[in-house]
Parts: sequence; C-alpha cells; structure tokens
Amino acid sequence: MDSAPAERAPAPAAARDGLLPLKILVSGGFGVGKTTLVRSLSEVAPLSTEEGMTSLSDGVDDTRVVPGKSTTTVAMDFGRITVDDRIVLYLFGTPGQSRFWFMWDELARGAVGAVILVDLRRIGDCFAAIDYFENRGLPFVVAVNDFPGTAGVDDDTVRDALALPADAPLTRVDARDGGSCTAALVTLVEYALARSG
Repeated sequence: MDSAPAERAPAPAAARDGLLPLKILVSGGFGVGKTTLVRSLSEVAPLSTEEGMTSLSDGVDDTRVVPGKSTTTVAMDFGRITVDDRIVLYLFGTPGQSRFWFMWDELARGAVGAVILVDLRRIGDCFAAIDYFENRGLPFVVAVNDFPGTAGVDDDTVRDALALPADAPLTRVDARDGGSCTAALVTLVEYALARSG
C-alpha cells in the first residue's frame, strides 16, 4: 500500500442541511471479526460481499486459528447506525487479505477514522492496518476482539507489542456484542473530534 494521504471528500449536501453523516472504517486482518462487528451494529440489513472460500485460498489464507471460517470479504461490508436526528454513522468493513488491499484507498476517502480489530492469537495480522492509518494521519482506535484464550493479556503488553502511539485509544470488544462495539465507535468519534479541535 502506498503512503499517499487519503483524500477528504467534500461535505455532502446533507451535512449542510444539518445532518452529519460520518464514515467509519472497520479494518484489521483476515478473520478478525470485521463482518461480525458490522452485522452486530447495523440498524439495516448490512451489505456484505462475503464469498465462499475455495481451494485457491489454500496456502494463502491461514485458517488454523479460525478453522470454521468458510467465507471471506472480497470487497467490503456496509452498515448504518442512526445516532440521533442529526448524526448517522456509515460503517465500511475493509477486506482483510493483502490481495484485496487495493480497495482500502477507495474505502478510506472521506472517512473520519477507523476501528482496527485485533486478534491477539495473530497479532501480526493487524500491523498493515495500523501502518496504513498512521501513514495517512487518519484517527484510529485499536479494538482487541475477545477471542478464546486472549483475556489474560493486559493493555500495556498489547500497546508495547503494537508500538502504539501514546495517544492511540485501545479498547476491548466482543464483535458479536453490539454494546461493546458501540463503545469502541464512541471512543473513535471522541478521539477524532479531539484531534480535529
């Protein structure tokens, strides 16, 4: 992925009319829970580009830690959350595999920030997403997804392993639980507003 800054889209007409649409990316490695998070939060039936995995992914996609995974996102996931009569969040889940990273630049246009999901069993899979958003100066929050066997790793250890900037928020989520995912979105929006102010 290149390091060119993501272009900011002009303010949509809805923003000028009092509605504030906010675009948020949900990113991270393969099989980390991006599609699940978007499904957990969306108030509308989410758009998903999940396709069945075939033998062509053998040796390319590591499914050892997620052995039941039979589908993968090939373009994006999309969901919507209406916060109130003024604020609407549009969620765009990025594809996790490197062969689909070309989609990230398009998805990042106009985004206010990103939630980067992390599976501590495969912590190295999130480095590309962290680098991508750091290089573009786009605010992000790291959300450690609650997978089996990962509860004992403390936040300081995670921060050190990811070499996170001191001000980068770190939170814990269960991608299946809308409440914890909502908390991660609130953390991201607050962080993005604080950086812009």
